[in-house]
Amino acid sequence: MAGVGKLLKQAQKMQKQMQAAQESLAETILKVSSGGGAIEIEITGHGEFKSIKIDPEFLKEDADFVQETLLAAVQEATQKSKEKNESLMSSLSGGMGGIPGLF
Repeated sequence: MAGVGKLLKQAQKMQKQMQAAQESLAETILKVSSGGGAIEIEITGHGEFKSIKIDPEFLKEDADFVQETLLAAVQEATQKSKEKNESLMSSLSGGMGGIPGLF
């Protein structure tokens, strides 16, 4: 039964690491700039948008161009957030190979 106890301790340690990672992602702010700095987006590692700033001069451009640039910036911010999340989680899950039934 010593093996079961070891597995439980390993699982508890991993749970604490995952919780710390989740808290870190919530506090991590990623900044994305698009259109030569005309659009700036801040997003957390959890994918929660914190701010979107648009240069008022940029809004004088063609509406389709503004919309395309804004969409590209949102997509890039979302992708960066997803990559940050996946990178952190995969670094943690790499140690879970020793626990049967997980990953």
